[in-house]
Amino acid sequence: MIGISRKVSIAWSVALLVWAAATTAFVPRATCRAASIGVATNDASSLFMSAVAEKPATGASGGTVVDNIRNIAVIAHVDHGKTTLVDALIRQSGVFRDESQAAEAGERVMDSEDQERERGITILSKNLAVQRNGVKINIMDTPGHADFGGEVERVLNMCDGVLLLVDSVEGPKPQTRFVLDKALSKGMKALVVVNKVDRPAARVDYVVDTVFDLFVDLGATDEQTDFRVVYASGLLGRAGDDPENLAEDMGPLFDAILESIDPPSIDKTEPAALQALISNIDYDNFKGKMGIARVSNGSVKAGQPVSLVHPDKEKKTGRIGDLYVFDNLGKKEVDQASAGEIIMFSGIDGVEIGDTLVTNEGGVEAAEPLEPIAVEQPTVRMTIGVNKSPLAGREGKFLTSRMIRDRLFKELDRNVALQVAETDSADRYEVSGRGQLHLTVLIETMRREGFELEVGPPTVIYKVNEETGKEEEPWEAVEVRVPEEYVGSAVDL
Repeated sequence: MIGISRKVSIAWSVALLVWAAATTAFVPRATCRAASIGVATNDASSLFMSAVAEKPATGASGGTVVDNIRNIAVIAHVDHGKTTLVDALIRQSGVFRDESQAAEAGERVMDSEDQERERGITILSKNLAVQRNGVKINIMDTPGHADFGGEVERVLNMCDGVLLLVDSVEGPKPQTRFVLDKALSKGMKALVVVNKVDRPAARVDYVVDTVFDLFVDLGATDEQTDFRVVYASGLLGRAGDDPENLAEDMGPLFDAILESIDPPSIDKTEPAALQALISNIDYDNFKGKMGIARVSNGSVKAGQPVSLVHPDKEKKTGRIGDLYVFDNLGKKEVDQASAGEIIMFSGIDGVEIGDTLVTNEGGVEAAEPLEPIAVEQPTVRMTIGVNKSPLAGREGKFLTSRMIRDRLFKELDRNVALQVAETDSADRYEVSGRGQLHLTVLIETMRREGFELEVGPPTVIYKVNEETGKEEEPWEAVEVRVPEEYVGSAVDL
């Protein structure tokens, strides 16, 4: 079997080019153990959850370092084992009361949506928090499919570092490049986890070499290319610094997170300096829309007067209702949260992704808004409208144009990579997304909610290059694995 890949036009089927993977001799840096971290333990009774940072320390650069918090995102190509690995971390962190509760939760706890379990992929990014040796680790599980890259882009705004998972056989893939490029461009350091090392065909040395080449190709700094490597099997719940000698648990991976991922560094800690970029939206039937954000500076309290500001929108004011931090697989209500924490809050119905939460207390000058979240532009569009077929009204309960319109625009509250626009027809809307799967998931979700829809065919979005004046179309990198004797036929397609 050999791999072949090429940039291909979305508008025209698939054309292939033989993939040649160049390797570079690379030896990962020696494993270090920070004396302040201590030794990992399997004793669940020694684990506990801290709601907020207790006492920040001052770093050498003058910024305040919150040493008892780590904010990380788990990123990878689709089907490289992110969710399975996160499940292993959860089960070994004292999250479940006992084995019966763990069994009741089932496999792939983080993939809680019906479509995620049915399709076997992660669609929505999710937050959880575990405790290890007195340090709270906020973990964000992200999708691996390119169509849901918008989820990854906004989640990275809440992180200080990433766990880059790579399959021990396949190595880096197109989505690996995409998500790693986003993380490196934000100045983050990556902890590389070579997953599935228990597979018979594992080739860990080759994979580590190609990951190093990818870092160099993406313009990583010297500090970023000096990444730590941990070998793991998420399915078996084991990790280690030597692929031939894994520990019996995920302790080495926990240690590597504490040692290799930088803690939050805060410029200002005084309450008046509050800045928190809204990166996600949740909804509660009783509390309404709830914003999820990482507190970059200052602190926030329940009941505090605040404003939501955006460089291109009008200011919205209100008061924090309930304030939460993430606690295991759920959330925990607190009175106050300091910089470095990831919070969820209610009380402001107009909260939107990209807004910055700042103080609105009398006599206090509020901080400036943070840079809004920027995501890649859509590549495919289709129309969604009222079902006009002879079979209309036989299955769904939401049939009218107004109902469909309200649902589509409501989706924009949390789906930042989606775009919805009016058309010349009053009962049809143009919906643009990152790919056909992105739009298919939306359509299936609406169908299960009781909507009846008439869907038009997907079309490619062409754009004019402002520099050259030429019309351009999007492209994708595709890899097809075929037996060697069929390579010639595949290339001739």
